[in-house]
Amino acid sequence: MKLHGDIISPFVRMCLVTAQEVGLGGKVEQVQTRADPTTVNQTLSALSPVGKVPVLVTDHNHPLYDSRVIIEYLCHVSGNKTLIPDDGVKRFRVLTLQALGQAIAEAGVAFRYETAVRPQGLQWREWIARHELRVKAEFDDLEKTWAKDLSELTSGSIAVAVALSYLDFRIPDWQWRKDRPLLQAFHDAFSRRPSMQATALKPA
Repeated sequence: MKLHGDIISPFVRMCLVTAQEVGLGGKVEQVQTRADPTTVNQTLSALSPVGKVPVLVTDHNHPLYDSRVIIEYLCHVSGNKTLIPDDGVKRFRVLTLQALGQAIAEAGVAFRYETAVRPQGLQWREWIARHELRVKAEFDDLEKTWAKDLSELTSGSIAVAVALSYLDFRIPDWQWRKDRPLLQAFHDAFSRRPSMQATALKPA
């Protein structure tokens, strides 16, 4: 299997961490592929009309996207039933937590593009302020509502851990740890997992 993307992308890294956790780390080859917000990547476009990372090309040469589909596929192929449980109540709780982690990652990537990539003088300040309020609410909800769920290894806890690590790497000013000891403790512990160590982001 070939995973197209850049590990700096939290969505690519979520897939790589999942592959490690379900025992497929040695069977998923990362193909370094960058997606620029303003230009067409011909390789990605040939694999997916979405034109974004990640894209997983299976052993049967089928392209899969986006990260949520890839994560579920990796669980399916490996036979793993714990990262995304079959039980309805548990399953949708996990998927909701995964959506929360994805939302934080999406906000972080969008904020990065708006503040670091968009030409100076064209940034939308009200949009930036709204994103900062949104992620603060998401951090607070993780601290108050999700501590028990985060203590379990699921696709949800993977998504949150990777998203927070991306913020550390790209947007440390968001200070998600401040006044959130449970969230910090979760991330500190999860970051020590071999899957996170194997995919750790390295400073430029």
